[in-house]
Amino acid sequence: MSRHPIGDRAMTDAERQARHRAAQAAGMPVIRIRRPIDRRGRAQRWDDTVATLVSLQAEYAAWLETMPEATRDSATGDALQAVVDLDLAPIPRPQARLDHPSTRRSMHRSKDEHRQS
Repeated sequence: MSRHPIGDRAMTDAERQARHRAAQAAGMPVIRIRRPIDRRGRAQRWDDTVATLVSLQAEYAAWLETMPEATRDSATGDALQAVVDLDLAPIPRPQARLDHPSTRRSMHRSKDEHRQS
């Protein structure tokens, strides 16, 4: 989503840079907005996503049940029926990739264990 121009037209790169440098020289505080970091592990994100899918499927089933009989044969009714018919129960959790560095470290013995044997 782009911002609207401050004036009648969009600023050039040079004008934007000059405005930024003037603000820095004036000692204006810099405000940076960052998205919070998602610190959940991959397995937890997977479980949360599957739970969201199951929840949405239940909502769509309720929506389909409350639809009038005449609109159940519409494109919306067909799409809702397709989502309700999906079998989400057997979605397995993905296994760790063997080429991932954290997996490789745990699969190999440490150097000290190797020297002792």
